[in-house]
Amino acid sequence: MKKISFLHASLALILLVTSASCKKGGSDSGSNNGASIFDVTQVRITSASIFRFDVYLDQVAGSDVTIAYTTEAGTALANKDFKPVSGTLTIPSGKRQGYIEVEVTGDSTRKALQTFYVQLSSPKNCTLTKAKGIGNINNSNGLYYPVDNAGYTTPLTYPGYTLAWNEEFNGTAIDANAWTLETGNGGWGNNELQNYTGRSENAFLSAGNLVIEARSESFGGSNYTSARMITKGKKVFKFGRIDIRAKMPKGQGIWPALWMLGNNIDAVSWPTCGEIDILELLGHEPNKIYGTLHWSTGGSNHASKGSSFISTTGSYDQQFHVYSLIWKQDVVKVLVDDVEFTQVTKADLGAATYPFNADFFFIFNIAVGGNWPGVPNTTTEFPQRMVVDYLRVFQ
Repeated sequence: MKKISFLHASLALILLVTSASCKKGGSDSGSNNGASIFDVTQVRITSASIFRFDVYLDQVAGSDVTIAYTTEAGTALANKDFKPVSGTLTIPSGKRQGYIEVEVTGDSTRKALQTFYVQLSSPKNCTLTKAKGIGNINNSNGLYYPVDNAGYTTPLTYPGYTLAWNEEFNGTAIDANAWTLETGNGGWGNNELQNYTGRSENAFLSAGNLVIEARSESFGGSNYTSARMITKGKKVFKFGRIDIRAKMPKGQGIWPALWMLGNNIDAVSWPTCGEIDILELLGHEPNKIYGTLHWSTGGSNHASKGSSFISTTGSYDQQFHVYSLIWKQDVVKVLVDDVEFTQVTKADLGAATYPFNADFFFIFNIAVGGNWPGVPNTTTEFPQRMVVDYLRVFQ
Protein backbone atom coordinates (compact mmCIF):
# COMPACT_ATOMS: atom_id res chain seq x y z
CA MET A 1 0.00 0.00 0.00
CA LYS A 2 2.84 2.42 0.76
CA LYS A 3 4.45 1.82 -2.65
CA ILE A 4 1.17 2.50 -4.49
CA SER A 5 0.62 5.79 -2.56
CA PHE A 6 4.14 6.94 -3.45
CA LEU A 7 3.52 6.20 -7.15
CA HIS A 8 0.26 8.15 -7.14
CA ALA A 9 1.92 11.11 -5.46
CA SER A 10 4.78 11.10 -7.99
CA LEU A 11 2.39 11.09 -10.94
CA ALA A 12 0.43 14.01 -9.43
CA LEU A 13 3.62 16.01 -8.95
CA ILE A 14 4.71 15.40 -12.55
CA LEU A 15 1.31 16.58 -13.86
CA LEU A 16 1.41 19.72 -11.70
CA VAL A 17 4.92 20.69 -12.89
CA THR A 18 3.99 20.06 -16.53
CA SER A 19 0.88 22.24 -16.22
CA ALA A 20 2.81 25.12 -14.62
CA SER A 21 5.52 24.88 -17.29
CA CYS A 22 2.93 25.23 -20.09
CA LYS A 23 1.42 28.30 -18.51
CA LYS A 24 4.79 29.97 -18.06
CA GLY A 25 6.12 29.28 -21.55
CA GLY A 26 2.80 29.69 -23.36
CA SER A 27 0.53 26.77 -24.20
CA ASP A 28 -0.69 25.90 -27.67
CA SER A 29 -4.17 27.08 -26.72
CA GLY A 30 -2.83 30.48 -25.51
CA SER A 31 -5.73 30.66 -23.09
CA ASN A 32 -3.52 32.36 -20.50
CA ASN A 33 -1.73 34.75 -22.87
CA GLY A 34 -3.59 38.05 -23.23
CA ALA A 35 -3.15 40.47 -26.15
CA SER A 36 -3.60 44.25 -25.84
CA ILE A 37 -3.61 46.95 -28.51
CA PHE A 38 -2.28 50.38 -27.51
CA ASP A 39 -3.80 53.76 -28.38
CA VAL A 40 -1.97 56.22 -30.65
CA THR A 41 -2.02 60.04 -30.59
CA GLN A 42 -0.10 61.96 -33.25
CA VAL A 43 -0.02 65.48 -34.65
CA ARG A 44 -1.45 65.61 -38.15
CA ILE A 45 0.83 66.97 -40.84
CA THR A 46 0.17 68.26 -44.33
CA SER A 47 1.24 65.00 -46.00
CA ALA A 48 0.18 61.43 -45.32
CA SER A 49 1.56 59.86 -42.13
CA ILE A 50 1.49 56.46 -40.49
CA PHE A 51 -0.19 55.69 -37.17
CA ARG A 52 1.38 52.54 -35.70
CA PHE A 53 -0.74 50.54 -33.27
CA ASP A 54 1.43 48.21 -31.16
CA VAL A 55 -0.05 44.92 -29.99
CA TYR A 56 1.61 43.23 -27.00
CA LEU A 57 1.18 39.78 -25.49
CA ASP A 58 1.36 39.23 -21.74
CA GLN A 59 4.11 36.70 -22.36
CA VAL A 60 6.21 35.27 -25.16
CA ALA A 61 4.10 33.29 -27.61
CA GLY A 62 4.47 29.51 -27.27
CA SER A 63 3.21 29.12 -30.83
CA ASP A 64 2.21 31.48 -33.62
CA VAL A 65 -0.50 33.94 -32.53
CA THR A 66 -2.95 35.31 -35.09
CA ILE A 67 -5.49 38.12 -34.56
CA ALA A 68 -7.89 39.61 -37.09
CA TYR A 69 -8.20 43.40 -37.23
CA THR A 70 -10.23 46.09 -38.98
CA THR A 71 -10.46 49.88 -38.77
CA GLU A 72 -13.63 51.69 -37.69
CA ALA A 73 -14.57 55.33 -38.25
CA GLY A 74 -15.27 57.73 -35.40
CA THR A 75 -15.16 61.48 -35.80
CA ALA A 76 -12.38 60.70 -38.28
CA LEU A 77 -13.89 59.32 -41.49
CA ALA A 78 -12.67 56.44 -43.61
CA ASN A 79 -11.24 57.42 -47.02
CA LYS A 80 -11.24 61.07 -45.94
CA ASP A 81 -9.16 61.19 -42.76
CA PHE A 82 -7.64 57.70 -42.86
CA LYS A 83 -7.36 54.78 -45.24
CA PRO A 84 -9.36 51.80 -43.94
CA VAL A 85 -7.47 48.53 -43.53
CA SER A 86 -8.28 45.02 -42.39
CA GLY A 87 -6.36 41.79 -42.21
CA THR A 88 -4.65 39.35 -39.86
CA LEU A 89 -1.78 40.16 -37.52
CA THR A 90 0.67 37.31 -36.81
CA ILE A 91 2.97 37.32 -33.79
CA PRO A 92 5.43 34.44 -34.33
CA SER A 93 6.31 31.88 -31.71
CA GLY A 94 8.97 33.24 -29.37
CA LYS A 95 7.84 36.88 -29.83
CA ARG A 96 5.63 39.17 -27.74
CA GLN A 97 4.93 42.12 -30.04
CA GLY A 98 3.39 43.00 -33.39
CA TYR A 99 1.92 46.12 -34.90
CA ILE A 100 -0.74 47.38 -37.29
CA GLU A 101 -0.19 50.47 -39.46
CA VAL A 102 -2.91 52.86 -40.61
CA GLU A 103 -2.30 55.71 -43.03
CA VAL A 104 -3.74 59.08 -42.01
CA THR A 105 -4.25 61.57 -44.83
CA GLY A 106 -2.53 64.96 -44.75
CA ASP A 107 -4.50 68.05 -43.79
CA SER A 108 -3.55 71.59 -42.69
CA THR A 109 -6.95 72.49 -41.19
CA ARG A 110 -6.93 73.56 -37.53
CA LYS A 111 -9.85 71.80 -35.87
CA ALA A 112 -10.84 69.57 -32.97
CA LEU A 113 -9.21 66.22 -32.18
CA GLN A 114 -10.53 63.40 -34.40
CA THR A 115 -10.67 59.71 -33.54
CA PHE A 116 -10.85 56.38 -35.31
CA TYR A 117 -10.41 52.82 -34.05
CA VAL A 118 -8.64 49.54 -34.75
CA GLN A 119 -10.77 46.59 -33.63
CA LEU A 120 -9.22 43.19 -32.87
CA SER A 121 -11.13 39.90 -33.15
CA SER A 122 -10.83 36.13 -33.72
CA PRO A 123 -7.71 35.51 -31.63
CA LYS A 124 -5.84 32.22 -32.05
CA ASN A 125 -3.45 30.96 -29.36
CA CYS A 126 -4.22 33.99 -27.15
CA THR A 127 -7.09 35.92 -25.62
CA LEU A 128 -7.97 39.59 -26.09
CA THR A 129 -7.34 41.74 -23.03
CA LYS A 130 -7.76 45.12 -24.80
CA ALA A 131 -9.41 44.62 -28.16
CA LYS A 132 -9.93 48.20 -29.42
CA GLY A 133 -7.21 50.76 -30.08
CA ILE A 134 -8.02 54.45 -30.36
CA GLY A 135 -6.32 56.60 -32.97
CA ASN A 136 -6.32 60.27 -31.96
CA ILE A 137 -5.56 62.69 -34.80
CA ASN A 138 -4.28 65.94 -33.32
CA ASN A 139 -5.22 68.75 -35.71
CA SER A 140 -4.51 71.57 -33.26
CA ASN A 141 -1.47 72.99 -35.05
CA GLY A 142 -2.84 73.24 -38.58
CA LEU A 143 -2.31 76.64 -40.19
CA TYR A 144 -5.58 76.75 -42.10
CA TYR A 145 -8.62 77.87 -40.13
CA PRO A 146 -11.74 78.40 -42.27
CA VAL A 147 -14.01 81.22 -41.07
CA ASP A 148 -17.48 82.30 -42.18
CA ASN A 149 -16.97 85.81 -43.55
CA ALA A 150 -20.51 87.03 -42.79
CA GLY A 151 -20.91 90.29 -40.94
CA TYR A 152 -20.43 94.03 -41.15
CA THR A 153 -17.82 95.53 -43.44
CA THR A 154 -16.45 99.00 -44.23
CA PRO A 155 -14.97 100.58 -47.39
CA LEU A 156 -11.39 101.12 -48.45
CA THR A 157 -12.00 104.85 -49.00
CA TYR A 158 -13.68 107.69 -47.12
CA PRO A 159 -14.24 111.29 -48.30
CA GLY A 160 -11.55 113.55 -46.89
CA TYR A 161 -9.27 110.68 -45.82
CA THR A 162 -6.27 108.92 -47.34
CA LEU A 163 -5.42 105.31 -46.53
CA ALA A 164 -2.22 105.62 -44.46
CA TRP A 165 -1.72 101.94 -43.63
CA ASN A 166 -3.77 98.81 -44.08
CA GLU A 167 -3.02 95.37 -42.76
CA GLU A 168 -5.17 92.84 -44.62
CA PHE A 169 -3.35 89.77 -43.23
CA ASN A 170 -3.12 88.22 -46.68
CA GLY A 171 0.37 86.77 -46.33
CA THR A 172 1.57 83.43 -45.05
CA ALA A 173 3.29 84.80 -41.94
CA ILE A 174 2.78 87.69 -39.54
CA ASP A 175 4.70 90.72 -40.81
CA ALA A 176 7.67 91.22 -38.48
CA ASN A 177 8.18 94.71 -39.91
CA ALA A 178 4.85 95.75 -38.44
CA TRP A 179 4.25 93.45 -35.46
CA THR A 180 6.11 92.16 -32.42
CA LEU A 181 4.81 89.15 -30.52
CA GLU A 182 5.34 89.85 -26.84
CA THR A 183 6.05 86.84 -24.63
CA GLY A 184 5.88 85.83 -20.99
CA ASN A 185 3.55 85.43 -18.06
CA GLY A 186 3.51 87.15 -14.68
CA GLY A 187 0.00 88.58 -14.80
CA TRP A 188 0.64 91.59 -17.07
CA GLY A 189 -0.53 93.98 -14.36
CA ASN A 190 -4.01 92.43 -14.12
CA ASN A 191 -3.35 89.04 -12.48
CA GLU A 192 -3.88 87.36 -15.84
CA LEU A 193 -3.25 83.61 -16.10
CA GLN A 194 -1.90 83.13 -19.64
CA ASN A 195 1.62 82.83 -20.93
CA TYR A 196 1.98 84.84 -24.13
CA THR A 197 4.07 83.04 -26.75
CA GLY A 198 5.51 83.74 -30.17
CA ARG A 199 4.40 80.35 -31.51
CA SER A 200 2.16 79.71 -34.49
CA GLU A 201 0.01 77.67 -32.11
CA ASN A 202 -1.17 80.99 -30.64
CA ALA A 203 -1.02 83.42 -33.58
CA PHE A 204 -0.99 82.74 -37.30
CA LEU A 205 -2.38 83.89 -40.64
CA SER A 206 -4.99 81.89 -42.51
CA ALA A 207 -6.90 82.70 -45.70
CA GLY A 208 -6.62 86.48 -45.28
CA ASN A 209 -7.23 86.55 -41.53
CA LEU A 210 -5.14 86.90 -38.40
CA VAL A 211 -6.05 84.25 -35.82
CA ILE A 212 -5.11 84.71 -32.16
CA GLU A 213 -5.77 81.54 -30.18
CA ALA A 214 -5.99 81.03 -26.40
CA ARG A 215 -5.36 77.47 -25.25
CA SER A 216 -5.69 75.51 -22.05
CA GLU A 217 -2.27 73.88 -21.79
CA SER A 218 0.71 73.75 -19.48
CA PHE A 219 3.44 76.05 -20.76
CA GLY A 220 6.27 77.86 -18.99
CA GLY A 221 4.65 77.60 -15.57
CA SER A 222 1.19 78.69 -16.76
CA ASN A 223 -1.95 76.69 -17.45
CA TYR A 224 -2.96 78.76 -20.47
CA THR A 225 -1.27 80.21 -23.54
CA SER A 226 -2.24 83.02 -25.89
CA ALA A 227 -0.74 85.79 -28.03
CA ARG A 228 -0.23 89.54 -27.65
CA MET A 229 0.83 91.48 -30.76
CA ILE A 230 2.04 95.08 -30.76
CA THR A 231 3.17 97.62 -33.38
CA LYS A 232 5.31 99.60 -30.95
CA GLY A 233 8.33 101.15 -32.64
CA LYS A 234 7.11 99.95 -36.04
CA LYS A 235 3.67 101.37 -36.82
CA VAL A 236 2.58 104.37 -34.72
CA PHE A 237 -0.14 106.88 -35.54
CA LYS A 238 -1.78 110.09 -34.40
CA PHE A 239 -5.33 111.01 -35.46
CA GLY A 240 -7.49 109.66 -38.28
CA ARG A 241 -10.09 106.96 -38.67
CA ILE A 242 -9.23 103.39 -37.68
CA ASP A 243 -11.31 100.36 -38.73
CA ILE A 244 -10.72 96.85 -37.36
CA ARG A 245 -12.94 94.05 -38.66
CA ALA A 246 -12.92 91.15 -36.23
CA LYS A 247 -14.81 88.23 -34.75
CA MET A 248 -14.58 87.68 -30.99
CA PRO A 249 -14.06 84.66 -28.76
CA LYS A 250 -16.29 83.93 -25.77
CA GLY A 251 -16.41 82.06 -22.44
CA GLN A 252 -15.95 82.77 -18.75
CA GLY A 253 -12.48 84.21 -18.12
CA ILE A 254 -11.79 85.08 -21.77
CA TRP A 255 -10.79 88.72 -22.34
CA PRO A 256 -10.04 89.84 -25.92
CA ALA A 257 -8.95 93.39 -26.70
CA LEU A 258 -8.14 95.63 -29.65
CA TRP A 259 -6.44 98.67 -28.15
CA MET A 260 -3.67 101.29 -28.22
CA LEU A 261 -1.04 102.71 -25.89
CA GLY A 262 0.88 105.96 -26.05
CA ASN A 263 4.20 105.50 -27.80
CA ASN A 264 5.97 107.35 -24.97
CA ILE A 265 5.11 104.65 -22.42
CA ASP A 266 8.76 103.80 -21.75
CA ALA A 267 9.47 107.41 -20.81
CA VAL A 268 6.38 108.28 -18.75
CA SER A 269 4.84 104.86 -17.86
CA TRP A 270 1.18 103.94 -17.66
CA PRO A 271 -1.34 105.58 -17.23
CA THR A 272 0.43 108.85 -18.10
CA CYS A 273 1.04 107.62 -21.65
CA GLY A 274 -2.71 107.15 -22.19
CA GLU A 275 -4.67 104.09 -23.29
CA ILE A 276 -7.40 103.78 -25.94
CA ASP A 277 -9.50 100.63 -25.77
CA ILE A 278 -11.26 100.40 -29.12
CA LEU A 279 -12.75 97.06 -28.12
CA GLU A 280 -12.82 94.94 -24.99
CA LEU A 281 -15.15 92.04 -24.29
CA LEU A 282 -15.74 89.85 -21.25
CA GLY A 283 -16.31 86.33 -22.48
CA HIS A 284 -19.22 85.60 -20.13
CA GLU A 285 -21.10 88.52 -21.74
CA PRO A 286 -20.48 87.78 -25.44
CA ASN A 287 -23.12 90.28 -26.65
CA LYS A 288 -21.59 93.25 -24.80
CA ILE A 289 -18.50 95.29 -25.73
CA TYR A 290 -16.65 98.17 -24.10
CA GLY A 291 -14.87 101.25 -25.46
CA THR A 292 -12.77 103.10 -22.87
CA LEU A 293 -10.02 105.73 -22.57
CA HIS A 294 -7.57 105.80 -19.65
CA TRP A 295 -5.24 108.56 -18.41
CA SER A 296 -3.39 109.83 -15.36
CA THR A 297 -4.66 112.42 -12.92
CA GLY A 298 -1.15 112.76 -11.55
CA GLY A 299 1.64 110.20 -11.35
CA SER A 300 0.23 106.68 -11.10
CA ASN A 301 -3.28 107.90 -10.28
CA HIS A 302 -5.63 106.52 -12.88
CA ALA A 303 -8.89 107.79 -14.38
CA SER A 304 -11.03 106.54 -17.25
CA LYS A 305 -14.17 107.18 -19.22
CA GLY A 306 -16.03 104.78 -21.45
CA SER A 307 -19.28 103.07 -22.36
CA SER A 308 -20.59 99.64 -23.25
CA PHE A 309 -22.68 98.61 -26.21
CA ILE A 310 -25.04 95.62 -26.22
CA SER A 311 -25.84 93.90 -29.50
CA THR A 312 -29.52 93.24 -30.13
CA THR A 313 -28.84 90.89 -33.04
CA GLY A 314 -26.61 88.27 -31.41
CA SER A 315 -23.24 87.90 -29.73
CA TYR A 316 -19.97 89.22 -31.12
CA ASP A 317 -18.54 85.74 -31.68
CA GLN A 318 -21.20 84.86 -34.26
CA GLN A 319 -20.04 87.09 -37.09
CA PHE A 320 -17.64 89.88 -37.97
CA HIS A 321 -18.14 93.45 -36.73
CA VAL A 322 -16.10 96.56 -37.41
CA TYR A 323 -14.66 98.35 -34.38
CA SER A 324 -13.66 101.91 -35.23
CA LEU A 325 -11.98 105.00 -33.85
CA ILE A 326 -12.55 108.52 -35.09
CA TRP A 327 -9.63 110.39 -33.59
CA LYS A 328 -9.14 114.13 -33.88
CA GLN A 329 -7.43 116.91 -31.98
CA ASP A 330 -8.88 116.94 -28.43
CA VAL A 331 -11.61 114.36 -29.15
CA VAL A 332 -11.79 110.56 -29.52
CA LYS A 333 -14.89 108.62 -30.59
CA VAL A 334 -15.35 104.84 -30.46
CA LEU A 335 -17.79 103.09 -32.81
CA VAL A 336 -19.07 99.64 -33.65
CA ASP A 337 -20.50 99.06 -37.13
CA ASP A 338 -20.45 102.85 -37.63
CA VAL A 339 -22.52 103.49 -34.50
CA GLU A 340 -20.77 105.75 -31.97
CA PHE A 341 -21.05 104.59 -28.36
CA THR A 342 -18.13 106.32 -26.58
CA GLN A 343 -16.74 109.87 -26.80
CA VAL A 344 -14.02 111.50 -24.74
CA THR A 345 -12.91 115.12 -25.13
CA LYS A 346 -10.08 117.11 -23.64
CA ALA A 347 -12.62 118.93 -21.48
CA ASP A 348 -13.61 115.59 -19.88
CA LEU A 349 -10.15 115.34 -18.33
CA GLY A 350 -10.41 118.66 -16.51
CA ALA A 351 -7.05 119.64 -15.08
CA ALA A 352 -5.43 116.31 -16.00
CA THR A 353 -2.91 116.18 -18.81
CA TYR A 354 -4.61 115.07 -22.04
CA PRO A 355 -2.39 112.36 -23.63
CA PHE A 356 -4.42 111.59 -26.75
CA ASN A 357 -2.91 114.19 -29.08
CA ALA A 358 0.25 112.11 -29.49
CA ASP A 359 1.49 108.96 -31.23
CA PHE A 360 -0.03 105.62 -30.24
CA PHE A 361 0.67 102.00 -31.22
CA PHE A 362 -1.69 99.01 -31.58
CA ILE A 363 -2.09 95.96 -29.34
CA PHE A 364 -4.17 92.88 -30.23
CA ASN A 365 -4.49 90.14 -27.61
CA ILE A 366 -6.61 87.58 -25.79
CA ALA A 367 -6.03 87.48 -22.04
CA VAL A 368 -7.16 84.53 -19.94
CA GLY A 369 -8.36 85.38 -16.45
CA GLY A 370 -7.53 88.62 -14.69
CA ASN A 371 -9.10 91.01 -12.22
CA TRP A 372 -11.91 92.06 -14.53
CA PRO A 373 -13.11 88.90 -16.32
CA GLY A 374 -12.39 86.44 -13.50
CA VAL A 375 -11.00 82.96 -14.01
CA PRO A 376 -12.19 80.32 -16.48
CA ASN A 377 -14.47 77.62 -15.11
CA THR A 378 -15.91 74.31 -16.25
CA THR A 379 -18.16 76.08 -18.77
CA THR A 380 -15.22 77.65 -20.60
CA GLU A 381 -14.36 75.86 -23.82
CA PHE A 382 -10.85 75.92 -25.29
CA PRO A 383 -9.34 76.84 -27.60
CA GLN A 384 -10.88 80.30 -28.06
CA ARG A 385 -10.00 82.42 -31.07
CA MET A 386 -10.14 86.07 -32.08
CA VAL A 387 -10.13 86.44 -35.87
CA VAL A 388 -9.14 89.77 -37.43
CA ASP A 389 -9.94 90.36 -41.10
CA TYR A 390 -8.28 93.77 -41.47
CA LEU A 391 -6.84 96.84 -39.76
CA ARG A 392 -7.04 100.11 -41.71
CA VAL A 393 -5.77 103.53 -40.76
CA PHE A 394 -7.08 106.57 -42.65
CA GLN A 395 -5.69 110.07 -42.16
